[in-house]
Amino acid sequence: MYYDENLIEDIRARNDIVDVISQYVHLEKRGANYFGLCPFHNEKTPSFSVSANKQIFYCFGCGAGGDAFTFLMKYDNLSYPEAIQMLAQRAGIALPEEEVSETAKKARDHRRILLDINKEAAVYYYKMLHSPAGKAGLAYFQKRALKEETIRRFGLGYAPIGWDLLTKYLRKKGYTDQEIIDAGLAVHDEKGGTHDKFRNRVMFPIQDVNRKVIGFGGRVLGDGEPKYLNSPETMIFDKGRNLYGLVYAKNARKGRFILCEGYMDVIAMHQGGFSEAVASLGTAFTAGQAVLLKRYTDQILLSYDSDTAGTKASLRAISILRENGMIGKILHLEPHKDPDEFLREEGAEAFEKRLREAENPFFFEIKQLEKQYHLQDPDEKTRFYREIAKKLCTSFEDPMERENYLQALAAQYGITQELLREQVLHLASQGLMKEAARDPEGKTATKVKDDGREDPKLKSQRILLTWLADEPSFFSEASKYLSPSDFTDPLYERVAEVMFQDLAGGTFLPAHVLSLYRDEESQRRISELLTSTLAEVKTDEEKKRAFADLVYDIKKASYEKKMEAVTPEDPDYLRRMIEGKKELEVLFRNLREPRM
Repeated sequence: MYYDENLIEDIRARNDIVDVISQYVHLEKRGANYFGLCPFHNEKTPSFSVSANKQIFYCFGCGAGGDAFTFLMKYDNLSYPEAIQMLAQRAGIALPEEEVSETAKKARDHRRILLDINKEAAVYYYKMLHSPAGKAGLAYFQKRALKEETIRRFGLGYAPIGWDLLTKYLRKKGYTDQEIIDAGLAVHDEKGGTHDKFRNRVMFPIQDVNRKVIGFGGRVLGDGEPKYLNSPETMIFDKGRNLYGLVYAKNARKGRFILCEGYMDVIAMHQGGFSEAVASLGTAFTAGQAVLLKRYTDQILLSYDSDTAGTKASLRAISILRENGMIGKILHLEPHKDPDEFLREEGAEAFEKRLREAENPFFFEIKQLEKQYHLQDPDEKTRFYREIAKKLCTSFEDPMERENYLQALAAQYGITQELLREQVLHLASQGLMKEAARDPEGKTATKVKDDGREDPKLKSQRILLTWLADEPSFFSEASKYLSPSDFTDPLYERVAEVMFQDLAGGTFLPAHVLSLYRDEESQRRISELLTSTLAEVKTDEEKKRAFADLVYDIKKASYEKKMEAVTPEDPDYLRRMIEGKKELEVLFRNLREPRM
């Protein structure tokens, strides 16, 4: 939904960024700013800075930056409108109702009802667990060594054995049978009545990343079937695009997720100190879940059972993760059957050691492939080597990465590098080689590694803007020589436009610039620019010289860019070149005159 810019500015003004972020991060005042441990990457020394004056945050460690809206979007995985709504609610500001069709309004209202029903059901199941009727359910969790704190954190509950106890409870709350069925909590019976979907089961509420209860998983007590039962897919519950435990794991900030098979595995790991654990929801790992995880990290540890089904699931997950540019290492817990059992019998330190020893995904794939061949048979050995070559062709885009794996596998399986490389090249000639991604024009997209050196032209522009943000009193002098069009970087030009306009009016709020961009990279660059501290310039003469150098460099870069737009054959080329050089000479002399 679109919100008026004046309304957004009002919301921003009534939500001090220090107060907002302090709800999530412990901040301590240091000089003019506040510092804390960054919630977006793992660090031991605080590099996360929040400026009360500028109303922005910036992490000098990972580069995350932005305003209060950006922080909530990144921390809670919210959309921009959702962040606006959250801060508006916090400030007690009423937002205008969105104009939608009657059909869309009904769908939105129905979705809200389903969320409310699921929330009521979660409360009901939790209360039942701690009632006499839930004695068996509580005993089950206690037998699994779960603490009361853990039970409360995950909202674990119990669905009583009665036929329609939850349905009756929800009816009293004002919900219709059809709404309860639409929420996935009840079904029609053969006689046209309605009965509970979950009965005599310990219950695991499933929350989305915004802490909304969207479904449930239930494990039967006793010998009933099926052993595990999940909510059906509903308007609010898409199994392939949600993960159990992600609502908590996303805040672990460990740079990784541990992907498990079951709810109890996740809960046991969180209780044991491994709060980065998540699980798929009764289905195989999906591309949608990979995309969801990648919003936070691309490092995944797979903790599936070591049986045939678990191995198959691991291979599938590795493939999906690779297709999404992620890495999925294999966690081995033998002789234990699952993380829950491992942690109870061996402890957290031993588990951490297994995490460090997690197996490379490509080597895991090759080991599973090896099991299909009898390597004592020369023919089968040859076919196995050809399969290795095929995997090398289809798994890597980067030639250097492919070569590294080729050398490692050649050494491991006793084949010469030359022979294996020859087979890879043969397969490549048949079009099997995985190619680098191509851009829309068909050119091969290559990743260029930054050598760490900033373009001097852009550096001058960045420093001057930082200077103006720190010392607005220099604006009157800067505006004598420069205009926003002199900034050759499009982002810096737009920042200069806002800055020059605001400073000309007497005020400049850095957060105003950030509001123009919502993409992460632009927010990062602007936050860095506005948060950076310039090296101390001790004397007026040094300050004057530094200012003159910056202005001259910016004007010179602007002139060079304009000259790039014309060719030597252009009739105006010579005139423009002479005039431009004269202007630069005059500027150079003027900048050296005592003005500041």
